[in-house]
Amino acid sequence: MIDIKFLRENPEVVKENIRKKFQDKKLPLVDEIIKEDVERRDIIGKTNNLKKERNDASKQVSDLMKASKQPGADTESIMAQVEAQKKRVNDIADLIKSNDDRLKEIEDSINSKMMIIPNIIDPSVPIGPDDSHNVEVEKFGEPVIPDYDVPYHADIMNTFNGLDLDSARRVSGNGFYYLQGDIARLHSSIISYARDFMIDRGFTYVVPPFMIHRAVVEGVMSFEEMDAMMYKIEGEDLYLIGTSEHSMVGKYIDQIIPEEQLPIALTSYSPCFRKEKGAHGIEERGVYRIHQFEKQEMVVICEPEESMEWFNKLWKNTVDFFRTLDIPVRTLECCSGDLADLKVKSLDVEAWSPRQKKYFEVGSCSNLGDAQARRLKMRITKKDGTKYLPHTLNNTVVAPPRMLIAFLENNLQADGTVLIPEALRPYMGNKDKITL
Repeated sequence: MIDIKFLRENPEVVKENIRKKFQDKKLPLVDEIIKEDVERRDIIGKTNNLKKERNDASKQVSDLMKASKQPGADTESIMAQVEAQKKRVNDIADLIKSNDDRLKEIEDSINSKMMIIPNIIDPSVPIGPDDSHNVEVEKFGEPVIPDYDVPYHADIMNTFNGLDLDSARRVSGNGFYYLQGDIARLHSSIISYARDFMIDRGFTYVVPPFMIHRAVVEGVMSFEEMDAMMYKIEGEDLYLIGTSEHSMVGKYIDQIIPEEQLPIALTSYSPCFRKEKGAHGIEERGVYRIHQFEKQEMVVICEPEESMEWFNKLWKNTVDFFRTLDIPVRTLECCSGDLADLKVKSLDVEAWSPRQKKYFEVGSCSNLGDAQARRLKMRITKKDGTKYLPHTLNNTVVAPPRMLIAFLENNLQADGTVLIPEALRPYMGNKDKITL
């Protein structure tokens, strides 16, 4: 969500940004907002004048009442003036109420339109309509294609009796799973290792609420994302989180944060719940695209001048994490059309799949500028009392069980065992491999 003052003063910049996002259907909204904003400010000015008139008329009623009590006063004439002024006060009050009602209509209309105007993207973002125009930035580690077949990830898990999709379908339907034995332990170990990895990098560990109010949902994501992702709790003003970023940034809704507390660098664990509504669909055989998963996240709240520096720190953390587990990765710059509306810039981390002989997404790093802070009414206060909006950023450390796909494929040996990298062994009972 951008600043309405910026839109008012730079309508062509906002329109050009909409074009870069390939959302031309939103172009008329800019002119509509400007027109409504003119009316809004006009009503506010007129209402302020009416309130002054009402106060003056009320004072005249008070003065006339005092005058009517003076010796020799023409009480009948004065009381007629009192009634006339009272009627004027009431008439003005009716006009003020009418103005207030219209003002609310206009402000609601402006706000609903502002909520769907995309954020101004960073100049470095490549321009393209969809993810096919994302740009590879850098590779880390050497992709290996072994001289033996790498089975489908669900088949690898089944080799160790580690996955039960049939039971999950009976219990919950497609998009759910049971992890068992060493595969379940591997899943938990990766999460625990990710937690400690981020703590060692100076982030504060947090376990947040897994359900949030609608006001928080609207503060942290676009309406399109909300419709495609969020599960609503029937009969409650609560939604299941799609990522812990939602409740982590929402923690600061309506809060004024002293500047000396910045930067706030948090790493959070949570289960995540997603409809996965759209073209991709839910995978029936494996655990790549599912309704429920767990994730270790990074969230940063910082001064605007520092947000790009933090952006680079965050995605590098994910790259470093995967490399300690012997998984080759690459970074991919998201193009304009692939950015969610609140994002200024985004970079995906993709892991190498020896079976598919290509990379696939395992994490996404995003700079949202001040969009979330503006929606959530989160502000920073300086020592002199002045206030400003901070920038918010988030990034995935790791999100198993999808990450297990990359882990198992890259660490699978010819004899069917799976090597445990040294960094993960303390979390796996010091095992150096998973055996059949």
